[in-house]
Amino acid sequence: LTLACISASAAPARAEIAWEISRNGSAVAESVDSLEQDGRSYRITSQWKGRGLFSLRGDAHRMSRGTIVAGGLRPHEFADARSGRETARASFNWVANTLTQQYKGPAQSGPIPANAHDRLTQLYGFVFRAPAEGGPVQMHVADGRGVSAYAFQFAGRETLKTPAGEFETMKLVKRKNNPDDRSTEIWLALKQHHLPVRVLVVERDGTRVDQVATRVSAQ
Repeated sequence: LTLACISASAAPARAEIAWEISRNGSAVAESVDSLEQDGRSYRITSQWKGRGLFSLRGDAHRMSRGTIVAGGLRPHEFADARSGRETARASFNWVANTLTQQYKGPAQSGPIPANAHDRLTQLYGFVFRAPAEGGPVQMHVADGRGVSAYAFQFAGRETLKTPAGEFETMKLVKRKNNPDDRSTEIWLALKQHHLPVRVLVVERDGTRVDQVATRVSAQ
């Protein structure tokens, strides 16, 4: 894939997506993601609540804030807070080109990797830098615990039916380095600012974690 930059004025000032998350077909959680931007800066939040037996695991809250540049979103701070666990944090100092991460111990610092994102800008960065059909999109994703390398390949267009409605989508598939790597597939709604409307992760053991939009709003 290649990437086409989109002006912040063309992106929604606010978007909200409600999700249902299932594990091997059984609903285990629901979440709400919110994106706000003013043309210069952005803030993304994601709040998860477990359902059924998974409600005993508590809640999760993710937050990313940063600036909007010609290349898309540039995260400055990411936090992943979960009930009963220490908060994982990632700080991006773009002036010093330093990424600092902390989880269960002292902070670790190193150079910011190429095309750096966090777990939220990984998904919502496409609103500001839309993928076009072509070669792979490569990125490095920091989550406070470490950095993962991703390369997404265009896998066609699909009409996707979800509880939030029917969407014309572009499907992206994570390229595997090894056959037993976890797989990730993302569906972006073409007429809704390339917002994600489904994310499917298949773990190494075959466990399927499916995140499907139940409500989408953008303004």
